[in-house]
Amino acid sequence: MSVSPVSTATSSSPNKWIILGTIMFGTFMSTLDSSIVNIALPTIRRDLNAGDSVEWIVLCYLLTTTSTLLIMGKLSDWVGRRQLYITGFCVFVLGSLLCGLAWNLWSLVSFRVLQGLGASMIYAIGPAIIGDAFAPQERGQALGLMGSVVAAGSSAGPVIGGLLLGKFGWSSIFFVNVPIGLLAIWRAWTILPESPKVTNQRFDLVGAGLFLIGVTTLLTGLDFGPEPQYGWHDTLVVGLLATGAVLLILFLFWEMRVSEPMLRLSLFRIRPYTAAILAAFCGFVASGGNLFVIPFFLQQLLGLNPERAGLVLLAGPLTLSLVAPLGGYLSSRISTRWLSSTGLLITTCGYFAFSFLDTSWDWTDVIWRSSLVSLGFGLFQSPNSSSALNAAPLAQRGIASSMIAFMRNLGFVVGIALAAAIWYSTRNSYALEHGVTAEATVAQLLGMHYAYLVMAGLVLLGAIISFTRGKPAKVSPPVVTAPEL
Repeated sequence: MSVSPVSTATSSSPNKWIILGTIMFGTFMSTLDSSIVNIALPTIRRDLNAGDSVEWIVLCYLLTTTSTLLIMGKLSDWVGRRQLYITGFCVFVLGSLLCGLAWNLWSLVSFRVLQGLGASMIYAIGPAIIGDAFAPQERGQALGLMGSVVAAGSSAGPVIGGLLLGKFGWSSIFFVNVPIGLLAIWRAWTILPESPKVTNQRFDLVGAGLFLIGVTTLLTGLDFGPEPQYGWHDTLVVGLLATGAVLLILFLFWEMRVSEPMLRLSLFRIRPYTAAILAAFCGFVASGGNLFVIPFFLQQLLGLNPERAGLVLLAGPLTLSLVAPLGGYLSSRISTRWLSSTGLLITTCGYFAFSFLDTSWDWTDVIWRSSLVSLGFGLFQSPNSSSALNAAPLAQRGIASSMIAFMRNLGFVVGIALAAAIWYSTRNSYALEHGVTAEATVAQLLGMHYAYLVMAGLVLLGAIISFTRGKPAKVSPPVVTAPEL
């Protein structure tokens, strides 16, 4: 007896909450690892005699995950989301084990690339598995809980990392992933259901290659641009940016002409999906800029020690972990168009309030602004992601899910580069005009002021884009086909 597939586009899985818990467990682990490594960089730099090249430990992981997200999303549509998700965890655990055994900087960098490949599979496919398990009206609530887990992992990373570093050394931050990861693999193997596959298509190797090399080249240029030893006019930086842009343009031309593309551009003709993706990009660019600027303000200009600055920075993730489930809950009761747009307007107010930063501030002035930014973003993020997944056809949900993760990572990288460029150029211009050093407090404050004004403008643009998504289409009742004998 064979059974015709049941549409999962409008109906929920009976095990949806168990599936959600499994994905949340994996997401917490991978998010924790992303934030836990940063606090170990000074120790790794000393123990491995890495010098300034220590930044590659973070950079290679970010480049690997961002440049392969869409590829993993397409693969998940092709081979099945369950299979690729479990494979991703196996690769992630193996990479973590090898990272803990690394003997010098470049061996660690190589193993971080492997770890990043595993993380890319986890990030790209998790939301799609949730999209398959939950009905459209329930996805916002589920993704809201996922948002809390992401925020919790980001918050717990520095704390857990500090404890492990103090007791067991830097290798322990990687070794801790192994037993937890094995448990996650077992849970995924026993809980996650089989997912629909698109088996009648060939994999677009040329498109995947153009995208992989293009994004990696472009992001490397964006990372090098703000660095003092390079600068935006450096030949290497200009060459990387130009090469990346050309390859991505070629990728788009190729995808328009090939019969079985990696990314079906018709997906972007769906207005609610495109509006959600672009609004998310604007929001994450601002988030990346804020994450880059605010630690310098706290430590260099307010004079807080790293421990106290870290506690102040917890205000944002903690607020997000509380508000994200609320945003998901409200998404089934309030139009995403209004809820997400209002959330971004609140975040805009938070960044605008940050633009008045001054050395007379104390830690409370930073906390309430960070909380305001995260309050708005918590109301925006889950309904927006749910709206994007609901708008995407079931057969393209894997690539649609990975595009959300891709926009998040790309936004962070672009935001860091943009904030650094605005801050440094404004600071240096003021210093030349007024005969002071670039490190002078007044010059630093002016550069940060303009950086936050640009962040506020970007999020306001995101709110306008979010509002243009229009009303969601009505969901038809699920159609269940009877078994064939």
